[in-house]
Amino acid sequence: MAPATKPVVLCFSGHDPSGGAGIQADIETIVSHQCHAANIITALTDQDTSNVKKMRPQPAAEIISQARTILEDLPVKAIKIGLIGHVETARAISTILSDHPTLPVILDPVLATGGGTALANGALLESIIELLLPRTTILTPNSIEARQLAKSDDLQLSGTKLLALGCKYVLITGTHEHSKAVSNQLFHKGTCIETYNWDRLPHSYHGSGCTLAASIAALMAYDLKVETCVQEAQEYTWNSLHAAYRPGKGQHIPNRLFWMQDHD
Repeated sequence: MAPATKPVVLCFSGHDPSGGAGIQADIETIVSHQCHAANIITALTDQDTSNVKKMRPQPAAEIISQARTILEDLPVKAIKIGLIGHVETARAISTILSDHPTLPVILDPVLATGGGTALANGALLESIIELLLPRTTILTPNSIEARQLAKSDDLQLSGTKLLALGCKYVLITGTHEHSKAVSNQLFHKGTCIETYNWDRLPHSYHGSGCTLAASIAALMAYDLKVETCVQEAQEYTWNSLHAAYRPGKGQHIPNRLFWMQDHD
């Protein structure tokens, strides 16, 4: 029997018309965890499964108004942040987070596309560092993003520096590293507390970071321990990637509804 109420996750994410990443990835993931997704669109994009061709950030005042309307109505249990796209958007999200300081915040710092297009300039990078990292419960950068945010080439040092900037936990994913297996590292209280090794899958994936962060957020909405959320979210994401499909000419898209398939 379905529960009478479902934990609510509020997502600040961009709209991806291809359906591979962004807000659709968040919704599919959150629904897969039996949670309810409430959504604030931070930016509209022209994008396909290969790259982002154009991005149009939404007005900051509208983002604040929409978020406050939702937070006054729904019992939000966790906040997930994806594509930000503009300094004013970062400020708007920071305003909302300051109004609700006890809610767990999962931040996927989307700084570039899978195709390599930059989605954050220097000013936005500094805004993320100054305004959002101090309010972040779990930061989920890939190794490239971690080095960029921490301004360090050393991955271990990057993890500890991101903690020093205010994040409570930092999960650095290793997909972009040249290693046989994918090693993800969880940092907390000044050090790496856990390393997770996963079989490297053969393709490039559109929306994998969105999937991981949204999965962590959904699990956090159940008031689970951070370490439990991080472990289970990685399992869910790996299974989504393992079942991925390629609907277009670019990257594979995670099959976030893999659990619905008939395995007979």
